[in-house]
Amino acid sequence: MNSNKAMLILVAGPYRSGTNDDPDLIRKNVHEMESYALPIFRAGHIPILGEWLALPLMSLAGSRTIGDEAFSEIFHPIAIRLLEKCDAVLRVGGPSAGADEMVRVGRELGLTIYNSLEEIPKLA
Repeated sequence: MNSNKAMLILVAGPYRSGTNDDPDLIRKNVHEMESYALPIFRAGHIPILGEWLALPLMSLAGSRTIGDEAFSEIFHPIAIRLLEKCDAVLRVGGPSAGADEMVRVGRELGLTIYNSLEEIPKLA
């Protein structure tokens, strides 16, 4: 990746993992992933979470519960499509099959995989 160009960086971390689908714990996981967005932006890049796109679409599709048909249609598939537009993935948080899948797909696409904010080059 050209280090003088802003990267679109997908933040991948646990969404459902460790929550037993408790909405408060899921919100905490999303907030944890979102906490990386501003530092990525301040480093000169564009942060994105798949959840920012998936959650509104799932609502529009009529999703009522995690794992229902609309959830399955949209949640991981949109993140995988998004990876085709990204330059890098930042893997954060603890164990997560979904986040690990985003890393695997990112590697297949030739994206740079970061495991900490400190690894991301600063443009400013």
